[in-house]
Amino acid sequence: MGALTVPLLECEDVAWFRDAESLPAAARSAARTLAQRAALLPERVAEVCLAVSEAATNLRRHARDGSLLLRVVRTESEAALEFVTLDHGPGMADVPRSLTDGVSSRGTLGIGLGAISRLADTFDVHSLPGRGTVLTARFWNRTPGGRRAAAGCEPVVAGITRPMSGQELCGDAWAARPLPADRSAAPVPGRPHRSPAVLDWSVLTGTATRPGATERLVRAAPVPAPAPAPLPADDTGAFLLVFCDGLGHGPLAARASVDAVAAFRRSRAGSPDVLLADIHQALRSGRGGAVAVALVEPAELRVSLCGVGNVSAFVVDPATGTRRALPSTPGIVGHQLPTLRTVRHRLAPGSALVMHSDGLTDRWQAAALPGMLSHLPATAAALLLREAGIRRDDAGVLVAKGAW
Repeated sequence: MGALTVPLLECEDVAWFRDAESLPAAARSAARTLAQRAALLPERVAEVCLAVSEAATNLRRHARDGSLLLRVVRTESEAALEFVTLDHGPGMADVPRSLTDGVSSRGTLGIGLGAISRLADTFDVHSLPGRGTVLTARFWNRTPGGRRAAAGCEPVVAGITRPMSGQELCGDAWAARPLPADRSAAPVPGRPHRSPAVLDWSVLTGTATRPGATERLVRAAPVPAPAPAPLPADDTGAFLLVFCDGLGHGPLAARASVDAVAAFRRSRAGSPDVLLADIHQALRSGRGGAVAVALVEPAELRVSLCGVGNVSAFVVDPATGTRRALPSTPGIVGHQLPTLRTVRHRLAPGSALVMHSDGLTDRWQAAALPGMLSHLPATAAALLLREAGIRRDDAGVLVAKGAW
């Protein structure tokens, strides 16, 4: 059998918009700014703005407590704009019918959802009557490279972070990377990076910051340090994940999580415990945090996790909805590192790994969210955030699911 390739995307949470009268205009303006800086062609920028405007208008008309997330996702050479909406609205009993032009519950033209689905390269909706709707849409460029990215396999990992109410920076962060083929190399020294209070557009899109940036976009998300040149990936398709919850809230917590992600990307270690020790060294001069590192081996149907602090991790069975907890050890990475312990669990075919901070309650049940694991990881993560997220804390959730 040839080398197994598992698709992974880099992404940055950029801006959250809450339900308000100004939501459609504000989200459309931010989408235009972001799409232009992601170097999307002018006609693609116009399509993105139309889709975001339609989605935001739907939230205003139909939803309760709706919110919209805008962010950039990227491969090594291409960037796309992605948005996610989540709400506690009435939901849709028949999603395919709701995507048909002319179908409306409010006497409108009924072309919004259908238009978004036609314009987006990736479109996914989960909706439950009386519970609400989660929608994910992704827009690649109309260039040969963008079309190749759009035609590729869907990423097996996605996460979403959201700052607590009243804060602009989130102390939760996550990242994924392939397991390196050569795991004997020493860690590569990190390159300097900017304060997480400033969004470095050259890191996101390879273009320089332009004047007149929307302040909400500039201040909405911490920016990881630039990743070093990737090592050749292991040919089994194995990949590594990290989830960090910086202690407290605000800029110092965000800085801790950014530093943890940067150390994760720099380290050449291939085992979760060694990687966690590297992250501990990187966080010793700062606030520290709760960190969990996982190694997912699709070919072996196995996940290994080493965690310290209050990061919850579960393997969810798709057939029964039951979940198996992967416990972490009490402590604070960067300050009080206990004896590290790695736990392992079998991955059932079609199962998912879920990791989240204490900004989500751990009382959620997959069985109460029918169809969750049949949707994209980004949609599943947003669904869990909607159902279990709390506003009085930073919240972050990561979902890994693929063809294992």
